[in-house]
Amino acid sequence: QVQLVESGGGLVQAGGSLRLSCAASGRTFSNYVMGWFRQAPGKEREFVAAISWGGRRTYNADSVQGRFTISRDNAKNTVYLQMNSLKPEDTAVYYCAADLQFKTYEYDYWGQGTQVTVSS
Repeated sequence: QVQLVESGGGLVQAGGSLRLSCAASGRTFSNYVMGWFRQAPGKEREFVAAISWGGRRTYNADSVQGRFTISRDNAKNTVYLQMNSLKPEDTAVYYCAADLQFKTYEYDYWGQGTQVTVSS
């Protein structure tokens, strides 16, 4: 089992920035691809970004490309999502997830989520 705990969400004005963190425990962190997903009210959960086991490879959804950056610190068992130039449409609950494979769907382990609200 992998336990994931997100933090760093909050209320921010459009154009602002937030950094989300996700602390992992339970298994060897560097064995897992880490991803961020989000779910807005009334919408399905969608992929945001993923980072490979050692951090050399990342992949972002088109909707956040150039604004969001995923990174990880394997020494701290933590993955981050730096979000810049936030828009009201970025408002959602953000989840981190872990999986053994590099992909954009159906991760094995999930956190409880952290709310991000962007005001216009």
